[in-house]
Formats: sequence, structure tokens, C-alpha cells
Amino acid sequence: MDHPLYEKIHNSQRFKDMVAKRERFAWQLSVVMLVIYFTFILLIAFSPQTLGTPIAKGSVITWGIPVGLFVILSAFFLTGIYVRKSNREFDAENQAIIEEAKRHDA
Repeated sequence: MDHPLYEKIHNSQRFKDMVAKRERFAWQLSVVMLVIYFTFILLIAFSPQTLGTPIAKGSVITWGIPVGLFVILSAFFLTGIYVRKSNREFDAENQAIIEEAKRHDA
């Protein structure tokens, strides 16, 4: 970070606000994923018969399979939410901050 433009961006209140907002959003999604994951783990630990119950009478597929798939797919879904918001909001804000710093630097 030897370049004065980097320092100007890094010291910008707008940049700090954007970083804080992005971190808050990332933590919110992380908490959602952790709740999903630990609920699954606790279900395995304390009620394994729930996940071992067949979906339908005579079925070989148990509730553990769709619940496990839900855990995996929720990770992809939450990642997609983050990427979409990042591409639409955070990247645009970041570019605006860079342009603003360049204008004030010139």
C-alpha cells in the first residue's frame, strides 16, 4: 500500500462503511449456515432414528438423504446469495469509491 491512492481509498469513510456492511452480511450468512449445519449434527447425535426413518412405507430412502442434501445445497444457495449481492452492490460501490478517490487525487 505504498501508492497514495490506496491510502486515500483505505482511509475513506465510505470505503470503511462498505467493508463493514459486507462483513456484516457475510457474518449473517455464515450464522445461517452454521445453524443449519449444527442442527443437522445435533439431529444425528441426539435423534439418529429421525434421519433413519424411511420417507415412505417400504422405501429404502430415509429422511437423512434429503436432509443431508438440504445442508449441502443450502451452502451453495447461501454462496450464490453472497455472490449476487457482491456483484450487484459491493462491486459497484467499490468502483464508485475508486473513481471518487481518483477524482480527488487528480
